[in-house]
Amino acid sequence: MTETTALPPIVDEASWRTALDELRAREKAATRELDDIAAQRRRLPMVEMPKYTLVGADGPVTLAEIFDGRRQLIVYNHMWFDDAEWQCGGCTGFTSQFTRLEFLNGYDARFVIVTNGPIDEALAYKAKVGNRMDWYSSSESSFGADVGAPPGQGFAVNVFLRDGDTVYRTWHTDGRGTEQLSHSFALIDLLPWGRQEEWQDSPQGWPQSPTYSRWLDSPEIAKAYGTG
Repeated sequence: MTETTALPPIVDEASWRTALDELRAREKAATRELDDIAAQRRRLPMVEMPKYTLVGADGPVTLAEIFDGRRQLIVYNHMWFDDAEWQCGGCTGFTSQFTRLEFLNGYDARFVIVTNGPIDEALAYKAKVGNRMDWYSSSESSFGADVGAPPGQGFAVNVFLRDGDTVYRTWHTDGRGTEQLSHSFALIDLLPWGRQEEWQDSPQGWPQSPTYSRWLDSPEIAKAYGTG
């Protein structure tokens, strides 16, 4: 456990309630702003995608087939480095959160991983770290680079809509934009000490560490969930 003498000030319940209500007003405003942002997202135009062929566990598959009969698809483009024993710890930890995705069926949607690594290596890594999502490889196409996740360079989240055999790209984000999909940061941000990273605005004396230093890395994810 972290040893620290830094604690929030202690007040009576009425004072605590007043401070909480002040914060709650900002939280409610942020919720309404997020609703407005989602409304704007639903009004985005879209762009038609080429007829990509990717590779799944059972062989070649078109991008339209990855929808598995559904109309909407979320793709996490998992960073991949050739010949690496462990892939990106951030991607590995982020995608380890998604273990129950059946609720998307009711929304005519699916959420999968696409990586630039060869499918055999990708599936072996999936087992090694205990990932529960469905994986596909874009190693034989330019799909990764075309949607903002070039080989060995980046990760991204992309959303697609299918109309028959035609697929359209509707949304994209990367970097900290992916945090909105994560429950881990949402939980950590509720804690009195927060993420405990040096970049954060925290009171004097709060425990702070270098950015990423408290994150579970890929070997730790494998030890907790996988065969690695």
